[in-house]
Amino acid sequence: MSVIDIIFRVDSICKKYEKYDVDKHAANDSSGDAFARLYSSFESQIDATSEKAEMAAMETNRAKAVAMKAEVRRTKARLMDEIKKLHKLAQKKVKGLSQEGLETRGDLVLMLSERIQAIPDGSTDAAKTTGGRGTSSFNKNIKFDSEGQFNEGFYEQTEEGTHFRSEYEMRKMKQA
Repeated sequence: MSVIDIIFRVDSICKKYEKYDVDKHAANDSSGDAFARLYSSFESQIDATSEKAEMAAMETNRAKAVAMKAEVRRTKARLMDEIKKLHKLAQKKVKGLSQEGLETRGDLVLMLSERIQAIPDGSTDAAKTTGGRGTSSFNKNIKFDSEGQFNEGFYEQTEEGTHFRSEYEMRKMKQA
């Protein structure tokens, strides 16, 4: 076992058990500031979620990977809901905190929300950008009447329209 392996293992063990470090938490919580406590809680949850996302990406069992990615998505959603509380706490005035400190807290909250959104959760980017419709193009000008027939009166006659019409007719013939 090399020195690098030992250092890596010690760091991972320290990270795993740092929540039990009384001295570290006493230094962070000594001010009694609710924002500082909630912010540190968010950071630890984000780190844990990031690690879980990395483990899910390396998982070879597809069922486990899907379950882990679903858990990551749930955690991300919960964190995004709770970040509103942190934002409210960031705007509250605290004794001994300057105006610059209050502005910095707002920036910290924004950075946390960006970190949460940056966690890979296994969902595809195409589904996010098109609202779950994959990569298909969606045209609001295409109208169908009550029988499911294509109505030409609502669609501009363009090259795309004629292509759509011919594709529609071909698929309709295949179904019949």
